[in-house]
Amino acid sequence: MSTFFSILLPAYKCRYLKECIDSVMAQTYSNWELVIVNDASPEDIESIALSYTDKRIRYFRNEKNFGAKRIVEQWNHCLRLAKGEYVICMGDDDRLKPDCLDQYAQLIARYPDVAILHGQTDIIDEQGGLLRHTPMRPEIESAMSLLYHRIADRRPQFIGDFCYRTEELRTMGGFFYLPYAWGSDDISAIRAADLHGIANTQETVFEYRDNNASITRHPYVAGKLCAIIKESLWICKFLRKPADNEQDKQYRRYVRRHLVTHTARKCYYILF
Repeated sequence: MSTFFSILLPAYKCRYLKECIDSVMAQTYSNWELVIVNDASPEDIESIALSYTDKRIRYFRNEKNFGAKRIVEQWNHCLRLAKGEYVICMGDDDRLKPDCLDQYAQLIARYPDVAILHGQTDIIDEQGGLLRHTPMRPEIESAMSLLYHRIADRRPQFIGDFCYRTEELRTMGGFFYLPYAWGSDDISAIRAADLHGIANTQETVFEYRDNNASITRHPYVAGKLCAIIKESLWICKFLRKPADNEQDKQYRRYVRRHLVTHTARKCYYILF
């Protein structure tokens, strides 16, 4: 039996929502559900969501808005509704490539014990034009490698380019909460990769839209600074774990030496 995927779509903005849903509908792999959760938006999310008659689409509306600061709670609310063996949580302005789920299914077949997968990503602009590709990653790597490259190379990654095994993600308590999700995707991924590593697609499967309406573009200075400090404290705790091999030991030494600089750089980005 083929793997069943849940695509989680916490929705608040209408502008790109149809493009987002259409990208799911265009999947070459058919065994999926799309869980759309309207976060009590003032925009007409419902009309767009209910215009689709495909029974694989499940629509819900929150009575109260979680809001930008508590967006991770909205992600976890979506996670509780998922029926799939694997979940992808994507933004309402992002898109999946047509073979996204096919690529993940192939990776799962090769690495059935891995609890998290990552998809190579195109960063697109507001009109959908390509801005840049994210760097190629090895097909399989450790949690320490994931952390090292995030700090050393400032390797870009987003919540929507990860695919989690649902059971393990729920067992960990869901997506890791930080205000405004600032660093939540990183810690969530590292925790899952620490179980059995992370498998990466060698093809582009996801499109992240860089646009002025995203939480990333809004300052939310106090909350994001708080999140950065909490993320750094979590990393300090993670670095106490023994490394499994010499390469991971080198990665750990690098992160220990450069974590303060990394934290300061992120704070500077928020402040200035």
